[in-house]
Amino acid sequence: MDHPMNLPLVLAVCVGMSLSAVAVLASMRVSLRWEPIIAILRAGMQLALLALVLQFIVTDVLWVLAFLVLMVVVASITAARRIDPQALRHDRSLWLAILFSISLGLSAAVLCAFATGAVTFGTQYLLALGGIVTGNVMSICTLTGKHLREQLQVHRGEVEGWLALGATAPVATVRFRRASVKLALIPGMDSAKTTGLVTLPGAFVGAVFAGASPVDAGLFQLIVLAGLQLGGAITATTLARCLASRTS
Repeated sequence: MDHPMNLPLVLAVCVGMSLSAVAVLASMRVSLRWEPIIAILRAGMQLALLALVLQFIVTDVLWVLAFLVLMVVVASITAARRIDPQALRHDRSLWLAILFSISLGLSAAVLCAFATGAVTFGTQYLLALGGIVTGNVMSICTLTGKHLREQLQVHRGEVEGWLALGATAPVATVRFRRASVKLALIPGMDSAKTTGLVTLPGAFVGAVFAGASPVDAGLFQLIVLAGLQLGGAITATTLARCLASRTS
């Protein structure tokens, strides 16, 4: 940027917007309490740490891979807690299913981008693509898992009826799995469809600001969007299958 941002002013505005979000939610008695302000405070601390860490790891592929592994673990823990607050204490199989699903979706997106040569391998591209995909598939896991578990509870009688007739768990839950995957993927697909018109993609803007040509930035953003579609589809369907196999 040509003009450095005013740190105290930025922090004050961020806190003010977060407090306003809390007030708006409280006016409708939405049970999120102080989560908006907690989220922005955590984000600020983590971004500060990230800025320090990136100065040392961005040139070493092993450190970048280690950082991506950490991101995947934290993402899986976050999604597991959102789906079931007691998952890490009483149901670690849920966390393992999410960890596996995120890892599979992320690996597919990254391998397709770099193994084909569509994106020249570099630590900065690996970190950017991996980080964006991980964040998105984490949200997809949360939506898939929560909706599927809710639907299985509501329609428990139907599922038990199919099981009593000799159907396997995947067959008994197939329509709920399909609906959950669809629900989880729609926001990302809508975002991709409106890229450049409604949404201004971060990877594109960041690349342009970093000095890349608009064409190269657009191509990288396109790879990111395709990776999100592939990674999201694999993550959502894998998690849905894993949760279905746990149905008894």
